[in-house]
Amino acid sequence: MSQDQADLEKEKRILSALRKTLAQVVKDVTPSDSALRSPLQPSTVEDVRMCFGLISAREREIMQALKRPMQERPQFTDEPQKSKTVTIMPSTSTSRECS
Repeated sequence: MSQDQADLEKEKRILSALRKTLAQVVKDVTPSDSALRSPLQPSTVEDVRMCFGLISAREREIMQALKRPMQERPQFTDEPQKSKTVTIMPSTSTSRECS
């Protein structure tokens, strides 16, 4: 791995930590009751959105520079799965006849 690739990997980890931390801060300050008003000013909310956008844009640039597909997508528990697992059970009969 070249030094440029190592630097991009490090930057990607930093951006991921920033994104997760920012998301947790937003979650922590969001009132649990939807009737309550958010403690954040509208301009702050917009700034947070812009930060998420900048982080995502830079993550895409890094993935393109590393020539990796951008497949990191959230999957929700109620979202239908794209693939199904099939369990193949071994046959219980000891002999088979071929016709």
